[in-house]
Amino acid sequence: QVHLVESGGGLVQAGGSLRLSCAASGLTFTYYAMGWFRQAPGKERELIAAISRSDGVTYYADSVKGRFTISRDNAKNTVYLQMNSLKPEDTAVYYCAADRNRGTTFRLSASAYDYWGQGTQVTVSS
Repeated sequence: QVHLVESGGGLVQAGGSLRLSCAASGLTFTYYAMGWFRQAPGKERELIAAISRSDGVTYYADSVKGRFTISRDNAKNTVYLQMNSLKPEDTAVYYCAADRNRGTTFRLSASAYDYWGQGTQVTVSS
């Protein structure tokens, strides 16, 4: 049984930083590209960052480019999201997800991802 477990969310002031972690189990981690999505109230779930299976290629949404960094440790079956210079508009539930995509481009749609974590709340106060 596959489990993705996020941690590291919380309340932070604008300009602050948080580091999210997502520990995966029950799957061959290196077979999956990993993504971080977020969903704010009343909005669709959006992909904000993704990382390829083993060569470190990354994708960032324009809204987080230059502030967020995705990384993975395949030895620990864990993907991270370092979030700096946080803004109130970053407030959302953050989800990690696994995509068994054999292609060379990242898939942006949530429906393309095979497994999901339960989400972790990030709240940025102004």
